[in-house]
Amino acid sequence: MDYSCQDWMSSLPEDLWDVPLTDLAIPGSHDAMSYCLDINSPLVRSESDCFRLLDGVFYCFTRPAIFKWATTQDKSIEEQLSMGIRFFDLRIAHKPDDISNDLYFTHVIYTHLTVLETLSSVATWLKSHPKEIVILACSHFEGISDGLHESFILSLKKLFGSKLCPRKESVLTLRSLWASGYQVLLSYESQTAVRHQELWPAIPYLWANKRTAQGVISYLEWNKDLGRPDGFFISGLNLTADRNYITMNPKQSLRTLTFSNWEYLRKWLEEQIPGSDPKSLNIIAGDFVGPLPLCSLVIALNQKLLRKNSSQNKKCY
Repeated sequence: MDYSCQDWMSSLPEDLWDVPLTDLAIPGSHDAMSYCLDINSPLVRSESDCFRLLDGVFYCFTRPAIFKWATTQDKSIEEQLSMGIRFFDLRIAHKPDDISNDLYFTHVIYTHLTVLETLSSVATWLKSHPKEIVILACSHFEGISDGLHESFILSLKKLFGSKLCPRKESVLTLRSLWASGYQVLLSYESQTAVRHQELWPAIPYLWANKRTAQGVISYLEWNKDLGRPDGFFISGLNLTADRNYITMNPKQSLRTLTFSNWEYLRKWLEEQIPGSDPKSLNIIAGDFVGPLPLCSLVIALNQKLLRKNSSQNKKCY
């Protein structure tokens, strides 16, 4: 089987078609839209007044630093889909002083692309790949009023239509979703979601907030000892540098930091097991999912479910 295949879900062995999606290993993209950040856009509203002042005075220094540390991906969303990414971390906001209802993605600053034009590309891709399921996790929502939430949700319903899987759906397996024609699980981190059966609650994201692979892995191992959450959850392999480190290491970037730690992360990742066991993993998200082979490694973990099922069947005879 070609695990780099853009149709990897439909290429899984039939023995896995009845395994809950919450038990499969699913590759995810952390801050999926940061590949198109607009270096000239305003800072997001949640940035501190101190940093806002610093950015205003030393713009020519802060903006290159922001850009190289806030950029977590370098492939378009269509390319990420075709490489096998099925979970997308989408941070959404309305620009300050923007009289339009356009929404953008954010990571410290805003993106060039709007949310709806991007998700329209996702909908188009899904039409060509009718057996692939995506999980879109919409969050943050800075500067978005209740009215704008409702308008945006209506647009999402129109865009994805019958492909949206309602949260009342109790059986979330590939076979059941294919039979129903559902392709999109839309997580919406806002109280507004309660009024809409097409929207799912926020999915827990295990974020280490550490700069080294060792720190990230230590945090994820600690969480494994606590037992996996019910339902979907994300284990984040993404590294995080604080502003002191960024200031003291002007030649570094998130890309160089991620690449220099990748080998350690890769070895740990290859040892992980999906499934329903307390220490199993589900969605595994990372940075620079294009140049680094996160997708193929995560998808290949599902082979361990086949071996596990095979050994359990043998015990029955």
